[in-house]
Amino acid sequence: MKFYILLAAAGLANAAPATLQARAPPGIPSKATAQSQLAALTVKSYVDPGGYSRDLFPHWITQSGTCNIREYVLKRDGTSVVTNSACTATSGTWVSPYDGATWTAASDIDIDHMVPLKNAWVNGASSWTTSKRQEFANDISSPQLWAVTDNVNQAKSDMSPDAWKPPLTSFYCTYAKSWVAVKSKWALTITSAEKTALTSMINTC
Repeated sequence: MKFYILLAAAGLANAAPATLQARAPPGIPSKATAQSQLAALTVKSYVDPGGYSRDLFPHWITQSGTCNIREYVLKRDGTSVVTNSACTATSGTWVSPYDGATWTAASDIDIDHMVPLKNAWVNGASSWTTSKRQEFANDISSPQLWAVTDNVNQAKSDMSPDAWKPPLTSFYCTYAKSWVAVKSKWALTITSAEKTALTSMINTC
């Protein structure tokens, strides 16, 4: 695993024009809608039921042809992305919205689940069918999947916004609105601390 400082240096060395902007998935609500959705979410204590495994959330399923969901998001969120016959991105440019870094190698990009799989498991998904968990893990119709700097995604791990926020404070608004939208769509619960953090972040909009 490369250290983030080395990744950042590489990104700067291979940077695209400064005007290039990060792309966003669909379904990000307005501030008012996010506030309404947040108010409607059920608040519960964080109680881990145990038994979590990523394998219980089949992810990166085939989206179309030879392209899986990871490859689909890389093409959706990148600029001038070129793929080979196996749908692997061989070139392109990606701007990570979490930290603002620019990358020209797909290997430097992770596809982040806005609401992490473990967080979903604890907050309701443990009672879902495997089929429903697969839908959640591959949801491209909501702001659940994001192309971001790999080390930033790994630093986030399975933490909620009360424990981890993106490095760019200017992204707090979009991050919180997206988190709330996903939790609302999938009827997942939140903790009191999570709700407080999300309220504060949405207030930056």
